[in-house]
Amino acid sequence: LRAQAAGLAAKGEKKADEALAALERVTGKLELILARDPKLALAPVDVEVITFDLIAKLDTIKAVIKEAEDYLEDGEVQKARRLVANLASEIQIRTTSIPLATYPGAIKAVAPLIDAGKVDEAKVALQAALNTLVVTTDVIPLPVLRADTLLRNAEALAENKERTDKDNKTLANQLAEARNQLKMAELLGYGNKKAFEPMYEQIDQIEEKTADGKSGKGWLDKIKQQLSDLM
Repeated sequence: LRAQAAGLAAKGEKKADEALAALERVTGKLELILARDPKLALAPVDVEVITFDLIAKLDTIKAVIKEAEDYLEDGEVQKARRLVANLASEIQIRTTSIPLATYPGAIKAVAPLIDAGKVDEAKVALQAALNTLVVTTDVIPLPVLRADTLLRNAEALAENKERTDKDNKTLANQLAEARNQLKMAELLGYGNKKAFEPMYEQIDQIEEKTADGKSGKGWLDKIKQQLSDLM
């Protein structure tokens, strides 16, 4: 359909009727396709995955944020911008799509130009529509993803009734590191304070429940859902 539409305005002034008829056919096909599968309103043609991984201590991140804030207070916006630009730890999934939903309207807008004999203008308008791409970016915060992995590993240990002393130590370390990763996510702005406070409380409760080798199921269900909502 895209290739067919691209050649419509190239038929020339002597074939205006033929071009208009072709426009009608393409518009009808597009509307039918979109009616049957609305997801094709944005038809993906390319996906790019980009990772920004920040390895730093919480105190270091706090110091950088404080320095950026000081620059902003002094009106040094560009110095602050360079610091803040590095405060990201995430996976970006960039999807390039063809906006098929815009094609019927664009094609209909071309028809009056052909009727008026403005073939060159019709060509430009149609080509502009066909050359338009939409880029959407989905962001997955790495600290949140790591916290989720740690907690899922911790869940298996929390459910184990026969944990060894080594297992108990591993479980405690996983819960502590999950809390640390969530604090990093909060500092980097991947959610507001209200979103993280309940998760810190959940980790505190899990630590209490699993103390002295105690085990049980379902103790991490709530925090896993909270993490899923955050991501």
